[in-house]
Amino acid sequence: MSRAGSRLWTRAVLLAPVVCAGVLTAQQPATTVKIVAPTEETYLSGPTRLVARFDPATATRQVEQVTFFANGKQVCRVVRAPYECDWDAGDRINEHTIRVVAIMRGSTSLVHTVRTKGVDYAESVDVDVIQVTAVVTDGDGRFVKGLTQDDFVLLDDDKPQPITHFAAENIPLEMVAALDVSSSMEAALPLVKSSAKKFLSGLEEKDQVTLLAFNDNIFVLARRATNQAERERAIDRMGSWGGTSLHDVLIRATDILGRQSGRRSIVLFSDGDDQNSHASLDAAIARTEGSDATIYAVGLGRAVQSRDLQKLMSRIATVSGGRAFSTDNPSELDAIFHQILEDLRNQYLIAYPTPGSVRDGVWHTIKVRTKNNKYRVRAREGYRLRPQ
Repeated sequence: MSRAGSRLWTRAVLLAPVVCAGVLTAQQPATTVKIVAPTEETYLSGPTRLVARFDPATATRQVEQVTFFANGKQVCRVVRAPYECDWDAGDRINEHTIRVVAIMRGSTSLVHTVRTKGVDYAESVDVDVIQVTAVVTDGDGRFVKGLTQDDFVLLDDDKPQPITHFAAENIPLEMVAALDVSSSMEAALPLVKSSAKKFLSGLEEKDQVTLLAFNDNIFVLARRATNQAERERAIDRMGSWGGTSLHDVLIRATDILGRQSGRRSIVLFSDGDDQNSHASLDAAIARTEGSDATIYAVGLGRAVQSRDLQKLMSRIATVSGGRAFSTDNPSELDAIFHQILEDLRNQYLIAYPTPGSVRDGVWHTIKVRTKNNKYRVRAREGYRLRPQ
């Protein structure tokens, strides 16, 4: 071999390991764990769900266990997906430090921490806080975005109130979706399931949904779920039989929502009058009047011809600042659920301390308007707080 050839051969041999090493050590995307609920922007109190997700999602195959901590104390340990657990943050809306620690195969660990927000008015547990969710539209019915706290005027029993908390973006949402599965729903149920899945898929990843099915009884199919696949599996389990316990499910849905700060909503779907509830109509209405949940009521089929049902749905929706819909055509459900979704995407959250002692069981009116009076504001019309 010539000297020049020898040099080329030597150079190739020396370079070969470097090239191979480059191939063998090509960097793979780093695996991370992240708390997706609650977020840094969350104002937290009461029952809530802690949720962690892995990126890439396939990393869950390497997970040995996931442990959640709140304020330095262990809340729960989870060994399989979904990596979620419930925790009660208490009545006061204080800052909380939430941490997740994931132990992976090979004894490596991944950690993520979020610190939720607190609010000044939560410093006194003797002060009731009234939350108002508002939707603002112009003269053409289009949503008005970008308003600030200074754009609003809030009256309690016609007296101006100081707004102590305001949010227009990244507002946590907890929803209860209650779907009628009585025997009269058999023909429409496939379309109802499809529309409900599409609706829930349009929510934010951090939004929590409890799914109820009701007929003679009430069934909790998914509790505070944030994972769309879990929601869809719950919907697929629904079958139709039995009567309708509408009053009972209204009370149950209101109770499930708990005390955490943020937006609360109930989406109620039924095709008929109450036939089987233990609770009275007055009891159901009184419970919704004590809640700050925005209620969206949807009547289908024979519900359209029931004056009593239409009256109930219109009343609970209007008083809460929500909307009532009805149709005798199941194919229109997609459009109705889309309108509800758009409403949820364009909400402002306003809060104020109650003026004096109002735990008197009396109805107190709330009026919300913009200072320029150019827009229409849809919000809850009042509240009734029961004595403790």
